[in-house]
Formats: sequence, structure tokens, C-alpha cells
Amino acid sequence: MAIRLADEGGIESLSMRNVAQELGVYPMALYNHFANKDDLLDAMVDVTYAEIDISAGGSEWKAAMRQQASSIREVLARHRWALGVIQSRVHPGPGNMRYHDTVIRALRQAGFSVEMAVHAFTVLDSFIFGFALQEQTLPFEGTDQVGELATEILSQFPADDYPYLAETVAEHVGKPGYDFASEFDFGLDLILTGLDSLRASPDRADSIGTG
Repeated sequence: MAIRLADEGGIESLSMRNVAQELGVYPMALYNHFANKDDLLDAMVDVTYAEIDISAGGSEWKAAMRQQASSIREVLARHRWALGVIQSRVHPGPGNMRYHDTVIRALRQAGFSVEMAVHAFTVLDSFIFGFALQEQTLPFEGTDQVGELATEILSQFPADDYPYLAETVAEHVGKPGYDFASEFDFGLDLILTGLDSLRASPDRADSIGTG
């Protein structure tokens, strides 16, 4: 019920009173289950993590990472309030813990060292959540409208002043069929290819960040 309220009205619409009203109970009844609103938010975040589709890794670790990345993106699009709330939680529940443990297990079983698994998890998480944030803050509904907006913006300036932007819009972003969402797959593949290269060359991985 609390998640549905947040999905429909945003996290600002959520209160213990509103949830109780939707459930048809007195607000004090909720305190038999949740100590306060923060406790409720922790539970909501944990349910959200439990919705992420994760699978075992092993030799198919890249497929597992793609699956969980796409699933996170879908979950965050479904629960737009969750992106900001997740980052503020400090009391993870079993859904959250299971997600993190499963992803790290997939990386470790694929041959990543503990240190490299942490690096891989961090860069993947940063990319996935960062891309989701970009999608949610675009000034239009569909990501296929990026080209239209870029063309409109650029038309307000002399093209000669920004030749590389003009070229980018004319030859790629502004063409029919361009969808900003496709950049997610490109970025994810780029990261996974790089991680796979480091997984195969541990000595090279050790040198990163020391120069």
C-alpha cells in the first residue's frame, strides 16, 4: 500500500496517516509494525530490492550482470521515488542483502578477486543508478525525443560556433530512430568488456589506480 501511494503521488505524498487511511485503520495501528516513517521507508526499499531479477553467475557472469542491470532500471522506472530514497537508507533488509550477496557471488565465481569484485560492483552500480537518474530527469517523457530536443536547441545558435555539436546532431542524435535508451546497452557492454579484460589479466588490474 505504501509503495502504491509513493508510485502514484511521489514520496512527498507518503505519511503514516495516509497509509493508515488507505488501509482503513487508525494511524497508531501502523506503529505495531513500523517504529516510524524511516522504518517504513526501509521496508519499502527492501521490497524494491526484492523485485530485482538476479541470477547465479558462474561462467555466465556477464549475462547475469546484464540481467540485473536491466531489471534494476525497470524497477527504478516503475518506482520513480525509489532512486532518491535508496541512497539515504542505512538499515538494509534481507532483500537488499540478498541482492548484494548474489551479485558479488556471481563476480567471485567468475574469477574476480574480492578487491576486483568490489570495483566491478561499484562501477556497475554507479552506471546503472546514474543512467536511471538521467532518464528520470530528462525534460520529456520518452527517451526517443532526445534528437528532437537537441535539434531544436541547436537551431537557436549559429551552427558554425559549435561544429562538433552540429555534426553530432546531424549525423547521429538528430536522425529518426535515435533513442537515448540505447546508450544504456552500449555503456553496459563497454563496462563488462573492460571488466572481463581485467578479470583475464589480474596483473593489469592491480596496476589500475596506482599510477
